[in-house]
Order: sequence, then C-alpha cells, then structure tokens
Amino acid sequence: MCSSDLINAMPDDRQWLQSEAQRIALLLQMARDEAIVRNQPVAFEVDDYRYRFLIRQDTQWQALTDDPVWREREFNRAPVQLSLSPAASKRLPLRISFGHEPVDKAFLLILGLGEEHVSVQADGLGNFQVQ
Repeated sequence: MCSSDLINAMPDDRQWLQSEAQRIALLLQMARDEAIVRNQPVAFEVDDYRYRFLIRQDTQWQALTDDPVWREREFNRAPVQLSLSPAASKRLPLRISFGHEPVDKAFLLILGLGEEHVSVQADGLGNFQVQ
C-alpha cells in the first residue's frame, strides 16, 4: 500500500470551517431560544481563538456555566479570521446579543482560515444558514 492509498482523515480548511460554522449556527439558534425562555439577554462572544456564551445578570454579562452546552470552546485551528456585519465594533471579541423578543437584528458572521471563508447568516427571525 502506498501513501497515496491512505485516506486523509484530517479535514481541509474549508471542511473544518464548514463544520465549525454549522456548530456555531446551531448554538446561536439555541442561544436565541434560551434568551426567550429565560427572558434574559444571552450573548455569543468570539475572538480568533475561542467562543463562549454569556447571560446578562442585572448590569453585567457573565459566562453561562449552568449547562455544558454553553461551555467555552477553543478553535482547534487558530487564529480564525472573523468579521461581523453589522458590527458594533471591529475589535475582538465580537459579540452577538439575543433579547427576549422573538425578532432580532439580522447579521452575517464570517469565519476565515487561510484563503477559505464560510459565513453564518441570521435573518433575525430565528433562521441561521451556513454559506
């Protein structure tokens, strides 16, 4: 058996980004629903090495730690290039907040690695699509 016969089990950058974007899109949908159920703002915060979820307690954001779903996650291929449109700030970490209302602002989150880019698009009505 020669080395060209071996299957490459490591996904390329595009496949990895696609998988990570799918996971983030699902978690964003869950965070939106969590904000509605809890009747408290929930936020997704991301920088080029990791992301996490926060909940608004009184006047401060605090890490959501009451469920392993909301645990902080590190990108295993970092740094990841990030952009958010519309963005409140160009500085990292980027933050996407969800309120207790079922309608939020539409946004586009772009994740990049090398020459590859994948986006998570939200329509503001609870639909998240990876492109």
